[in-house]
Amino acid sequence: MKQFVIAALMLGAAASAHAVDAAKAQEIANKNACMGCHQVDKKLVGPSYKEVATKYKGDKNALATLSKKVKGGGSGVWGPVPMPANAAISDADLKTVVEWVLAGAPAK
Repeated sequence: MKQFVIAALMLGAAASAHAVDAAKAQEIANKNACMGCHQVDKKLVGPSYKEVATKYKGDKNALATLSKKVKGGGSGVWGPVPMPANAAISDADLKTVVEWVLAGAPAK
């Protein structure tokens, strides 16, 4: 029983360590002009973050795929309007925002 409790606590700690900081992610997205083309729950110029989360749900490569798209830009996945590159975003900030998007962009 003691081992079960320890294992459960360790799993809980690991899960909370990977929890998305929605407020920080939204701040980063605002600072990097992401919200000029994307909204959480409605299409603007690009797809909503909820649409992106749905499309990539269960894709084990989603974090890498979307990170590459944000850094390098892209086109053709969501329509004819290209997404400009955002090479200036730091890798840490990029990871925070993409994990937030993949989590369904929960509100802060």
